[in-house]
Amino acid sequence: MVGLVLVSHSAGLAAETAALARGIAGAQTPVAGAGGTQDGGLGTSTDLIEEAVRAVDQGDGVVLIPDLGSSVLSARLLEEEGRVVIADVPFVEGAISAAVAAGAGMPLADVLAAAEEARAFRKL
Repeated sequence: MVGLVLVSHSAGLAAETAALARGIAGAQTPVAGAGGTQDGGLGTSTDLIEEAVRAVDQGDGVVLIPDLGSSVLSARLLEEEGRVVIADVPFVEGAISAAVAAGAGMPLADVLAAAEEARAFRKL
């Protein structure tokens, strides 16, 4: 199963969005939050992202979903073509779309495509 790592400047935002995604996609879906800094502050940490990647990696690839700014830069340091990819998507909507696709057992390219479809979601 494809794993997901939600990279945010806030540990709380990352953890709660991961919980929401697992709640919708199923508890078996490998989703982890990697938010904040090592000391609990706002920011991003490549070490925390790397730990989260290891935690969700089941051998089918990992999608990183960053929130904004430096989280994108931090996530880029861990990209590995065909194994660890970044989705340029809205944070919450992309996370849920990707989690549903991953939970359904879709391959990495399809999970990434599902996340990217979230860019076009309309609320009204």
